[in-house]
Amino acid sequence: MANRKRPEGMRDKPPVNQGDDISGVVHSVGEKVYVFKPGDRVMAFHEMMSPGGSYAEYALSWEHTTFPLPPNCSFEEGAAIPLAAMTAACALYAKLRLPPPFLPTSTPMPLIIYGASSAVGYYALQFALKSNIHPLICVAGRAAAHIEPLLDQSKGDTIVDYRQENDKVVAGLREALGDKKLEYAFDAVSEKGSYQNIAQVLDHQTGRITFVLPGKKYDDIPDSIEKTITRVGDVHGKPDDLREFGYVYFRYIGKGMAVGWFKAQPQEIVEGGLEGVQKGLEGLKEGRASAVKYIFRVGDTPGAGS
Repeated sequence: MANRKRPEGMRDKPPVNQGDDISGVVHSVGEKVYVFKPGDRVMAFHEMMSPGGSYAEYALSWEHTTFPLPPNCSFEEGAAIPLAAMTAACALYAKLRLPPPFLPTSTPMPLIIYGASSAVGYYALQFALKSNIHPLICVAGRAAAHIEPLLDQSKGDTIVDYRQENDKVVAGLREALGDKKLEYAFDAVSEKGSYQNIAQVLDHQTGRITFVLPGKKYDDIPDSIEKTITRVGDVHGKPDDLREFGYVYFRYIGKGMAVGWFKAQPQEIVEGGLEGVQKGLEGLKEGRASAVKYIFRVGDTPGAGS
C-alpha cells in the first residue's frame, strides 16, 4: 500500500530509489556482521527513504532486517516477502498484541482482517492461523478465492465481500460475529469506508484497531477504541523502536517458509527488469494487481552487468 502511494506523494522531492524488498546473494558484509557471509542467499528489508534501494544491481540492508532465504524457496518468492510480511507481523503482534504464533491461543478470539487478499492481509491471515485465532472474518473482493482454502469454516472463519454497499458489508460482519464480541481488527486498507465499517461492529470499550496509512486522523472512530498506526519502518528504529521485534520475526518468517506454513503471495514477473518499474507502479495505481506481488528481476534489465 505504501509503495503504491509514495511516488505521487513525492513529486516535489529529489528522486530516490524506492525499492525496499530485497532478495539475492550477499556480496559483502560490514565488519561487525557475523551472521552472514558473502554468497549467502537472503531476503532483506531496505531502510525506506535511504540510499541503496533494491531497484539496482546492488542494494543495502541492515543485519537485523536481513534473514536467510530457505533453499526450498526461489528468489522471486523471497522478493515478495519482507515489507508486506513484516507489516502484518507488526500489526498483529506489536500493535494489537495478539497471541504470538509460537504461543497459540486456545480461546476463541474474533479478528477482522480488512483487505485479507492483499499481500499484507494474506500474510496477516497466515500469522493469525498459526496463532490459532478464530473466527477470522476476512474482508476481500475479487481475489477472495485466493484466501478461501486457508479458512476453517468449522471455527467460524468467513469472507465478507467489500464490493457491496457499506451497510451490507457491516451486516455481513455482524452476521459473521453472531453473539461474539469483537475486540481486534486489522485494517490493511484504511480508506474507502473500511475503518468506518469496522467501527460499527468493534467493541467501543475494549476494541483495538490498527491502520496502515499514516497522516490520517481517523475521527470517525470513537475515542474509547484504541487506535494505532502500523508503520513497518519502525523495525528500523523510527519513529518507534521495533528493531528487536523485527530481528526476531524476520527470522521466524524465514523458518515458516522453510517448513511450509508461511507462503509468499503469488508473484508476477514484470518484463524488462528495472525498466519495468514504471509499468509496475502504474499497474498498482490502476488496481490491476490482484492477489499478486510484482517482481522485477534485475538481471533482466537491458545492459545489466555489462
